[in-house]
Amino acid sequence: MKVFVTGATGFVGGEVLRQLLAAGHQARCLVRKGSEGKLPATAGIEVRHGDATEAASLQGLLEGCDAVIHLVGIIREFPNRRITFERLHVAATRNLVEAARAQGVRRYLQMSANGAAADGSTEYHRTKWRAEELVRGSQLDWTIFRPSLIFGRGSEFVTMLADLIRKLPALPVFGDGRYRMSPVAVADVAKTFAAALNKPETIGRSFHCCGTESYSYNEILDLTGQALGKSRVCKIHQPLFLIKPVVSLLQGVPLFPITSTQLTMLLEGNVCDPADWAQAFGIQPTSYAEGIKAALS
Repeated sequence: MKVFVTGATGFVGGEVLRQLLAAGHQARCLVRKGSEGKLPATAGIEVRHGDATEAASLQGLLEGCDAVIHLVGIIREFPNRRITFERLHVAATRNLVEAARAQGVRRYLQMSANGAAADGSTEYHRTKWRAEELVRGSQLDWTIFRPSLIFGRGSEFVTMLADLIRKLPALPVFGDGRYRMSPVAVADVAKTFAAALNKPETIGRSFHCCGTESYSYNEILDLTGQALGKSRVCKIHQPLFLIKPVVSLLQGVPLFPITSTQLTMLLEGNVCDPADWAQAFGIQPTSYAEGIKAALS
């Protein structure tokens, strides 16, 4: 198949491209001008300039493709730069769905997020849900994936934790650190995106994608430290009643590392049951304990 891919220059997108090519597919990648160098220079990859948030830029770009994989998303807003959840999640999805319908591409795969819901706790989750609703109402042959926290070599999360553990004698932890996560390996997510193209039985279905085990944030830190050869990661637990006002005050500063939305998502955890996903695709999801050493090697 020839697959139109958005978000191909990102962390997940790079692995999706690798899996698509390995499965014998071709990829036509939507990129902004100047970003072509982030794509691998290899056969089977075409470049098309455009912007998923600008409907006019998609005109004719999907023609000749057999499927769409839409990966564009953000975890932090910068409204002054027009980078918002509404624009990147909802408007971009609306544009891709309409372009696919107009240009005769029926198969459509959407990257959503675990926790997406109409009454979600954050605008991140609510806009992911509204994007899903556009897909479900599109009359396309859709499949939706809802990953938890995605990890792997080069992921922002793993890189950040590893840098902190290497540099700091003790790591700050928001609250008690007992909130739980089931991180999912990027290779597992990408593999099932590629596999879904040839699985018509996955049409009209949504899949929660998580690792096989859940861990507290404290345990995540310890597992990451062990992968780096540290027997123990010293932690300083910071009271939430002190942290939340600071985050709210400073989240508008671009270099400040966390926003109130991100803090809310961290504290509520990120777990799910991957059984349906694993069964549908015949995989055994990788746990964080299994995958973190390879991610840091």
